[in-house]
Amino acid sequence: MLATEERMNILNITDELSEMILKSDVVDHYYQSLYKLRQDEKARNLIQAFTKQKEIYEEVHRIGKYHPDYLKVIKETRELKRDMDLLESVYEFKKAENALQNLLDEISVLIGHSVSRQIKVPTGDPFFESSSGCSGCGSGGHSCG
Repeated sequence: MLATEERMNILNITDELSEMILKSDVVDHYYQSLYKLRQDEKARNLIQAFTKQKEIYEEVHRIGKYHPDYLKVIKETRELKRDMDLLESVYEFKKAENALQNLLDEISVLIGHSVSRQIKVPTGDPFFESSSGCSGCGSGGHSCG
């Protein structure tokens, strides 16, 4: 691949964009909440317990409702998940993580649509997927190619 002036310009702009993202308040809040989560001993213990419980859950779930401990394991897993999710450090981290994901999704959509409105950007968020003007395959809409 030859390095043309246009490609070098695109790479420079990409570097500037990534610097702007890394210096944003959203990324700063993400790293602060990650640091607080890692410093929270109760959260670390619950996450570790939940990870172990999840392995048990996956084994029991593989066998299904016929496993003798099925209901007990399901209940314990849900309780651990709830306890973990109710911790402030976990809640704040998830909130910051979602805000960062939304920022990256918005940027991806803007970049994709600046090339063409028909570009499909996999965001995993139905808001962004429905904002493209396409109401789904087989709908016969004018915006579908």
